[in-house]
Amino acid sequence: MTGRVYKSTGSWYTVKTTLGKEYQCRIKGKFRLQGIKSTNPVAVGDFVDFDLETNSDEETGVITHIHDRANYIVRKSVNLSKQIHIIASNIDLVFLLITIDNPPTFTSFIDRFLASAEAYGIKTVLLFNKIETYTDDTLDEVKYLAYVYRNIGYECIGISAHTGKNLDQVKDLMRGKVTMFTGHSGVGKSTLVNAIEPSLDLKTKAISTQHMQGQHTTTFAEMFDLGFDAKIIDTPGIKGFGVVDMEKEEIGDYFPEFFALKQNCKFNNCLHIEEPKCAVKNALEKNEIAASRYRSYVQIIEGDEEHYRTDYWSQE
Repeated sequence: MTGRVYKSTGSWYTVKTTLGKEYQCRIKGKFRLQGIKSTNPVAVGDFVDFDLETNSDEETGVITHIHDRANYIVRKSVNLSKQIHIIASNIDLVFLLITIDNPPTFTSFIDRFLASAEAYGIKTVLLFNKIETYTDDTLDEVKYLAYVYRNIGYECIGISAHTGKNLDQVKDLMRGKVTMFTGHSGVGKSTLVNAIEPSLDLKTKAISTQHMQGQHTTTFAEMFDLGFDAKIIDTPGIKGFGVVDMEKEEIGDYFPEFFALKQNCKFNNCLHIEEPKCAVKNALEKNEIAASRYRSYVQIIEGDEEHYRTDYWSQE
């Protein structure tokens, strides 16, 4: 039988067939995926083949094969830095939720996520959430960030899960697609999903006032069928996003505004750091590319995994 993985709890996987029937499945032995060192061999969004077996009158499945993935989004494993954790696979569109405060989403985090999505060929839309709570100053920050990312080519939408502002625009983008919602803990992913599809009634938690950080409410990624021809993958909140599996020479290719200038650099393998006659550094000096984006790039190049929750933009 063939189905799609809707939920993973680490050892068991909920697999749904094209007829809509769900089976609890497990894997036997170790799956060796080509070139992927992952802590989770099966991810939400995967298409899998499975055999049925009956134990104690309960029919369960054993996953025998994972179909090739069109794409997937990964992050570093929390415990094993040399391994990756596949957050989800076969995604048409990612919504990255951003809040200026309560909790703050830093540009270094945004840029790392966008570079990873670019590397795996996944379109990303930036959603600036909780805009009903912002002061004039924080709204100015939203406008500036939206200006930066729109110039690069990313769609940016200001939304409010509580007032419903621009949620119709988000739903229109979701129709006919598998979409993933992600961002820091506390940016309002579950609240937003509930506003889009109230029947799901996903759990939400208040922001931790002690650290102004969100508390994790989603433990495992899970896919849901919505009532308007759309599927969503709700993911655990991400506190940090370490970039993985990127060679230094290719990182600039995942910054679209850098890639567009690359052909004008003196050297074909220019890293845009110390090389002479670098088109990217020249554009930076002319304020044609954002300083925050360049700082994020240098940080990734240097392998600085300790400070990707630093707010570079506020240091401008």
